[in-house]
Amino acid sequence: MAELLRVTVGELMENTAREAGEKEAVVYHDLGLRYTYSQFEKICRQAARGFMSLGIEKGDHIAIWASNKPEWLISQFSTGKMGGVLVTVNTNYRKSELEYLLEQSDSGTLILMEKFKDHSYIDTLYEIVPELRTCQPGKLQSEKLPKLKNVIVLSDNAYPGTFSWDDLLRDAASVTEEMLDFRMSTMNPDDVINMQYTSGTTGFPKGVMLTHSNLVNNGYSIGSCMKLTKEDRLCIPVPFFHCFGCVLGTMACVAWGAAMVPVEEFNPRTVLKTVQNEKCTGLHGVPTMFIAELNLLDFDQYDLTSLRTGIMAGSNCPIEVMKNVVGKMGAKEIIIIYGQTESSPGITGTRSDDDIELRVTSVGRALPHVEVKIMLPGTDQEAERGEQGELCTRGYHVMKGYYKNPDATKSAIDKEGWLHTGDLAVMDKNGYCKITGRLKDVIIRGGENVYPREVEEFIYQHPSVMDVQVIGVPDQKYGEELMAWIIPKENSGLTAEEIQNYCMGKISKHKIPRYIEFTKEYPMTASGKIQKYKLREQSKNVLGQYH
Repeated sequence: MAELLRVTVGELMENTAREAGEKEAVVYHDLGLRYTYSQFEKICRQAARGFMSLGIEKGDHIAIWASNKPEWLISQFSTGKMGGVLVTVNTNYRKSELEYLLEQSDSGTLILMEKFKDHSYIDTLYEIVPELRTCQPGKLQSEKLPKLKNVIVLSDNAYPGTFSWDDLLRDAASVTEEMLDFRMSTMNPDDVINMQYTSGTTGFPKGVMLTHSNLVNNGYSIGSCMKLTKEDRLCIPVPFFHCFGCVLGTMACVAWGAAMVPVEEFNPRTVLKTVQNEKCTGLHGVPTMFIAELNLLDFDQYDLTSLRTGIMAGSNCPIEVMKNVVGKMGAKEIIIIYGQTESSPGITGTRSDDDIELRVTSVGRALPHVEVKIMLPGTDQEAERGEQGELCTRGYHVMKGYYKNPDATKSAIDKEGWLHTGDLAVMDKNGYCKITGRLKDVIIRGGENVYPREVEEFIYQHPSVMDVQVIGVPDQKYGEELMAWIIPKENSGLTAEEIQNYCMGKISKHKIPRYIEFTKEYPMTASGKIQKYKLREQSKNVLGQYH
């Protein structure tokens, strides 16, 4: 087992540029943009000096609200050099959520794109801080957000009170390379360098503080599981603002000198076209992304023969989808990584040489230098192998804590340093884990515990089902009943009766959903996690028709 790396994000980038200088580092197929590692290192240093020219000190917070643009990538590694803490903002955020994040995170600088889909980010920001319209760039004095001073817009258009990205690069001239080198020399691998807000599948988002060491080592470890080399080219359509994109994606590539091939906004056709035209050897995605790609009517027209590896993660990976990614896409060495933002994010993973059965039925075993144990919920007792409990983890990958929220930190990380994930799991005798549900997702029907994952996996095997989510809904007789929300395959004519007949006699009667609804999509976080609490809210509105 390789030793843990003791370098900062900036040093990691520097080392890779030295070793893989002429290899491609960044390729934006649709933009025709290509950087070698030497060129990427140079532009990151220039942006780092640009941030310093704005008076941004080590430890100051820089929020970024944008899709997977080149400037996002440059910001990640340039802040890693000059010590600003990159605060990642969910692209789906609206006014109140953005205001909450900027205030809670004490961000002094905001980088944003003009708009995302039909949402004007610029208009939203002017609503929150109207003072921006009349101030000098860098001199914002806002009543609502007193810490916010600098706004940088990723656009060729000029906006009152803001800098452009070109301004940032131009102003780098006022900071010497020596000044940047000195700043880098003051940084420590254990410094916080990144802050990500939990997706908000429950309650208010919390700011997860992650260090250089968290991110660099998790990226390195993931790359090792994927057997990444300087010859690999990884297509990254998952959002950068989430750990999946900026650790399992970009950081893993930089740690191993592989090429990053980002897709700015997910579109299944764009992804397959990018893989084909750039001969990508790896592809990341959450299950819903892979489902969308596999179900394209012209899927067979794309040449995906270059694919070897990739990661499926972000939410439960249906077994059939995994088999199709291996069989139909040809990603024979694709792996599953399980984790969460609080663990930066990887905790366990399958390995590319695990047999297919292990890769479709488990989330693998502990990553190098990571401890995992299964605890009986509500006790300090470890579960027996094969017995269900809460998955807990300890090691270099555990966050520093939640920003300005010591109580939440204390309830997540116990006195011995174990992070309690809130996920239910079983571990086999070889250390391989299966995630069986969330502690909060367990449905208790008439005193019987039902785990939605088990029911979902069964229904998913029906040939007309594209995706399925099972939730618990209130019931007077049993306390809770099961409800299945199903996305049917196109023109399948699937009915609720057909699903119930399919389950009859094959799974226990108490596990057969009493209520079945069909939908075209699920409420999701931008990182691809299905928000079951929103499904429960939707369910209240439709349950009336059953009674």
